[in-house]
Amino acid sequence: MSLNTIKIKNEKNLKWPKIVMAILSTIGIIDTGSITLKNWGLFNSLSCPGLNKGCDAVLNSPWGTLIKNDQLNIPLSFAGLLTYSTILFLVLILSSKIISPKQKIFKNFWWILYLISCGSSVFSILLISIMIIKIKSFCFFCLLSAILSLSIFILTIIGARFDNRETMFYRGLIVAFTVLIGGLIWSNQVDPARANEITLSNEKVSPQITTVSSLEKINFAKYLYDNNIVMYSAYWCPHCNDQKQLFGKKAVKELIIVECARDGKDNQYKLCQEKGIEGFPSWEINNQIYSGTMSLNELAEMTNYDGEINFE
Repeated sequence: MSLNTIKIKNEKNLKWPKIVMAILSTIGIIDTGSITLKNWGLFNSLSCPGLNKGCDAVLNSPWGTLIKNDQLNIPLSFAGLLTYSTILFLVLILSSKIISPKQKIFKNFWWILYLISCGSSVFSILLISIMIIKIKSFCFFCLLSAILSLSIFILTIIGARFDNRETMFYRGLIVAFTVLIGGLIWSNQVDPARANEITLSNEKVSPQITTVSSLEKINFAKYLYDNNIVMYSAYWCPHCNDQKQLFGKKAVKELIIVECARDGKDNQYKLCQEKGIEGFPSWEINNQIYSGTMSLNELAEMTNYDGEINFE
């Protein structure tokens, strides 16, 4: 009778980690899926508990995007969505009766789950470090994802019950080291500080724009272009760079921007002199010149823009 009780307990011990992992991975799918849909413009807004601007600063930072060009827009959250979906799929396979626990493939699925959760945990810790050290902002959704990854990793160790702990340790160490090195290389490549160092080698070129443009910002920029609203800028002007960063990389391409620095690339110095431009950035709106960095909402009001102004 006591032996049967022990067996029942063991079976329960094997079940509860999988149940919890299924719940946590589902939360992860909702978390990363919401961010991805917001980035693709399918969500108008995404409420971030506590510090909304902090979430925008993190998610719209260079580290918030994997691939961004005219054809593709793949946010980092999409990779998280795929990871949590894979984890949920593996957990459901392990929880079903499709594969017997006695089969070798059953243990192999546990190994895959362990290595994926190990890699995602290490990468999540790296992202939190970047958020604190580089971006210097707080994002609730990013912190939640890191907690979920670490929790799933711990539950995998509990639920898998690997016979050889040394093998588990060394395999986990190899994955962790590989993900960490790859993550550091990626982080360095997208770091705007590095981009600024490159552009500073050519004093005639403005720093690269690193922020991501929302659909609302792109539409607003197109409106400014269609209404012949001009931004006068100088490559060396930090406030001009701040103004462009408010629009984001893709939206800036839609603007009419005139380079006023005499030694700037493709400059229109004489035009700026004729317009009486003295400060940067300056906006020409209905033949009137307005100087200084402006929020997008201020510009929308000054230009009578009647489109969506949720620029966060």
